[in-house]
Amino acid sequence: MLGLKHVHHIAIICSDYERSKTFYTEVLGCTIVKETLRAERNSYKLDLAINGTYIIELFSFPNPPARPSGPEACGLRHLAFSVDNIEKSIEHLTSKGVVCEPIRVDTLTNKRFTFFADPDGLPLELYEV
Repeated sequence: MLGLKHVHHIAIICSDYERSKTFYTEVLGCTIVKETLRAERNSYKLDLAINGTYIIELFSFPNPPARPSGPEACGLRHLAFSVDNIEKSIEHLTSKGVVCEPIRVDTLTNKRFTFFADPDGLPLELYEV
């Protein structure tokens, strides 16, 4: 038996560390657990939490290659965050200069959701629970 318990973390490589650090902490509200400079790799690793739960590892590397991305691209589809009130969440993101797609409705659950992007174009979703 494999014995999976839960998702431990999501690793994201960014092109501009300070810009992405600001986005994930000041715009999305993640809290910093630990920031590590890996000098030998000219790289940072930023451990982030949501509501006290460790969830995202944000990495910087010199000149990372671009990756085609979009909610319907092959591969990892997107990262989704649950929210209580999608309108208030969109209002917050908009006030920070983040563009959100129009609200959609999941035809299987009748729940509302929207997509937006991080500074590198990684598709992110807000899903109202």
